[in-house]
Amino acid sequence: MKPYTKLLGMAGVAALMLSAPAFAQDAPAAAPAADTAFIFNTLLFLIGGFLVMWMAAGFAMLEAGLVRSKNVSMQCLKNIALYAAAGIMYWLIGYNLMYTGVDGGFIGSFSLAYGFDPVGLEGADTAALLETGYSTASDWFFQMVFVATAASIVSGTLAERIKLWPFMIFVVILTGFIYPIAGSWQWGGGWLSEMGFSDFAGSTLVHSVGGWAALSGALILGARKGKFNADGSVTPMPGSSIPLATLGTFILWLGWFGFNGASQLAMGTIGDVSDVSRIFANTNLAAAAGVISTMILLQIIYKKVDVTMVLNGALAGLVAITAEPLAPSVLQTLFIGAVGGVIVVFTVPLLDKLKIDDVVGAIPVHLLAGIWGTFIVPLSNSETSFVTQIIGIVSYGAFTLVCSTIVWFILKATMGIRVTEEEEMIGLDKAEIGVEAYPEFGG
Repeated sequence: MKPYTKLLGMAGVAALMLSAPAFAQDAPAAAPAADTAFIFNTLLFLIGGFLVMWMAAGFAMLEAGLVRSKNVSMQCLKNIALYAAAGIMYWLIGYNLMYTGVDGGFIGSFSLAYGFDPVGLEGADTAALLETGYSTASDWFFQMVFVATAASIVSGTLAERIKLWPFMIFVVILTGFIYPIAGSWQWGGGWLSEMGFSDFAGSTLVHSVGGWAALSGALILGARKGKFNADGSVTPMPGSSIPLATLGTFILWLGWFGFNGASQLAMGTIGDVSDVSRIFANTNLAAAAGVISTMILLQIIYKKVDVTMVLNGALAGLVAITAEPLAPSVLQTLFIGAVGGVIVVFTVPLLDKLKIDDVVGAIPVHLLAGIWGTFIVPLSNSETSFVTQIIGIVSYGAFTLVCSTIVWFILKATMGIRVTEEEEMIGLDKAEIGVEAYPEFGG
């Protein structure tokens, strides 16, 4: 820096310091504080929202890597399509069902088309809108991207044998009705919220709901052809790309900082920012613990460390800490995340024994680790109880299973949900959409 530039800079700072009292006298003291809180709260929603939106890319890459090469294009198509459908349905009806007029009950309003307050537009009553503490559009955006996450869980489990359009119809119903109604019970101020049930960022509301819907679909759809043999053995069906699946996991890990961190729902005070920082740290530690516990167990049990299981161990740690990422100590966080990894190691082979074909391992990661994370909340949060948490877990499970099963059976009876054996054999890229992900490897 040149000497005269430095002097000018110092003079400018001094002038600002001297003039500060005059600025403070010109405007009410509370107004700047309200403006600042509004801006930072809104910014948190927006940053958290686009990080969670980026998780859609993570799911797409993870699933593309874990399915066989003949089905990669289909997984990519389903993931971008479900994100689009979720956004429209959550604007059309989902947000109002989840947040408008719940008042301690079981469901919100069936009014169509959620409206965004025109903050900053000419004629808008900005002062009145400041009372909300954040832009309503930013809140809608942040809540919307969670909906797509639940649908992505279903996509991975049912890969390689489900038809495109029945899947999309299920996504429309899940994101427009099932998820919002279930979400209203807690986040919308419904009956479970009144009871004291706690799920900070959605171990159950998002991940287990998606997991229950996926489990229902897997049971009704059946396993991939040749996966389970008559003698009880399981035929391995390796995915197309471990690097792609690993990239997807890292993208999801990154997006989770928005998923959990922005669920603080405020960044307008020093306390809020400190809490968001703690949530980031705990989220990262839980994922790391999930990785390490999975690796150690795999080495002990199988003498080999399966990278796909380790990837899911990281995700299970993330899912487990999502129900309460703020309150746990470091040791509690490591314990919660590590148990998530243990769940993956023991339940992936259990699903095989039960002949439930979960292509990407989403049921152990999202459903079972989600249940664990929700159940263990009272370990660090004394404001809730294990009984209340169990009531919430069972309620969400029963509601989602019943609703999903009804929808899947209706789709199966009317238009069919499964491709033919021939189509499954040649792959859905050719059979359903006509675009192969790796055409140079084709016959």
